Amino acid sequence: MAISNLLATINAVSFFSGKPDHFLARPLSQTTPRIQTSCCHREPSFKPWTPIMMSEVETYTKSDSHGVGIFRFLQGKSYLITGATGFLAKVLILKLVRESPEIGNIFILMKTEHQESANKRLYDEIISSDLFRLIKQTHGSSYEALMKSKLIPVVGDIGEDNLGIKSQMAYNISDEIDVIISCAGRTTFDYRFSFPVSFTCQPSFGFLIFLLIQTNQNRYDSALNVNALGPGRLLSFGKGCKKLKLFLHISTAYVTGNKEGKILETPLCIGENITSHLNIETEMKLASEAVRKFYGREEIKKLKELGMERAQYYGWENTYTFTKAMGESVIQNQRGDLPVVIIRPSIIESSYKEPFPGWLQGIRMSAPLILAYGKDHIADMWGDYKSSCDIIPVDMVANATIAAMAKHGCGVSETKAYNVTSSSHANPLRLGESMDFSHQHLCDSPLIKTVMELERVKFYNSLEDFTSSVSIRIAKQEGEMSSGRGESPTMLSMKGKRKLKYLVSLARTYQPYTFFQARFDDTNTRGLIQELSMEERRMFGFNGRDIDWEHYIVNVHLPGLKRELFRGRFS
Repeated sequence: MAISNLLATINAVSFFSGKPDHFLARPLSQTTPRIQTSCCHREPSFKPWTPIMMSEVETYTKSDSHGVGIFRFLQGKSYLITGATGFLAKVLILKLVRESPEIGNIFILMKTEHQESANKRLYDEIISSDLFRLIKQTHGSSYEALMKSKLIPVVGDIGEDNLGIKSQMAYNISDEIDVIISCAGRTTFDYRFSFPVSFTCQPSFGFLIFLLIQTNQNRYDSALNVNALGPGRLLSFGKGCKKLKLFLHISTAYVTGNKEGKILETPLCIGENITSHLNIETEMKLASEAVRKFYGREEIKKLKELGMERAQYYGWENTYTFTKAMGESVIQNQRGDLPVVIIRPSIIESSYKEPFPGWLQGIRMSAPLILAYGKDHIADMWGDYKSSCDIIPVDMVANATIAAMAKHGCGVSETKAYNVTSSSHANPLRLGESMDFSHQHLCDSPLIKTVMELERVKFYNSLEDFTSSVSIRIAKQEGEMSSGRGESPTMLSMKGKRKLKYLVSLARTYQPYTFFQARFDDTNTRGLIQELSMEERRMFGFNGRDIDWEHYIVNVHLPGLKRELFRGRFS
């Protein structure tokens, strides 16, 4: 069904330098490994949080008093949001409801069979989410009624024509909405597990990594359907909306496929800054042929491999970024006169401030590495200590999205892209620094209830050296190092060989990011920050240069990750 829908839709688609001083704004703090016992069951405490304020070096003009008009823009607006149960979209919904009491309706597209299921998903995944607890505390017994009056679940599917929405509902939406927010996407690093996790019953390391490797690649047909063609269907729906002011699309900062140099805030388009040899219809036919040729597990395996092969053939690292690039091109080709904003965040991680520090949903990109390290399963990394670790808190991405929406929601026909990142700021975070901070926290507050002393992470530029070190480490853990045995992977037990295979696969998956040397240009994003009024900066701040990375990782992100882990669910 997905392939037929896709083929039917096809016709509509006719830097850093090697000098550490250039990368690190301050020296790393030195920490001493500590031996702790069962302290990890306690709720981690936070150091006092320092509010995000404007940098002293920035100056403002008198015209800044009105900013871009965020508060004025939000009043009475109605929205259609896809991917609304995802990590970023939930924070966006929170901000819209919380900061704009006079908001209109938020229509939420949900892929369910019937309205009852959509209503249940809305309650289970959004209304009852811990993310909204501050709104619940404010409104008390009227909280659910408030949320149900503002959030309207819509049965539909971004993989179908007209979004799969019934005609009457489609008419109602098209008659009301002012903004479409496209958050749907088949991602690479967003893991969802269903097993219970506790201190006494934790999944084996092999099982954890096995699930990681199995889920880190997209089926090519599904990724094309959602990431490449989905935005086009959403855009087509938007053209039929009577008072639509803006189409806002969430992409990724890695969408250009660049590995070095400066990554510009330029909209992508096949035939302009994407090779004209790339043809989405051809890619769909390849995926369709794989579906017809293979069955069952072999079909899934081949479609994942096909996506990676095609991505790397054209210069992208994985299926996700490749198909997101196609999606941007579809938008640029089909938008007509419709104003478009493209938000390109880097690696989105836990909240810095709102609604509370460290809110996280699920196991995201950096978490599997940190969890494996924290459980003393791995202290080796295939990567460059000085490479960029470009992470950005989810609340800053949400704030940047709302600010851009307010600035461009005036009906001016243009496409504007914003790199919402951290690597180009005055205090960038590098990979080695992030792991040193993780070491600091995990020594103070271990993941497991045993006496432990973690080694600092060792970095290897060569995959061969990394593999050799890991195999020796596994052999030592198996007690096979006596008499010189275990120095080769061939001397490992079957379990050890599987573990080595998992770790090498994990390293290969992360390699584009652990050796990342490019720098994101953020001229548009910096300009947007400059336009905000003081009040807008206070309520919708997203200035990455004000992040205290040590505080964020040690006191915010890792405690938030552990709360998510120990709660026993990856939602």
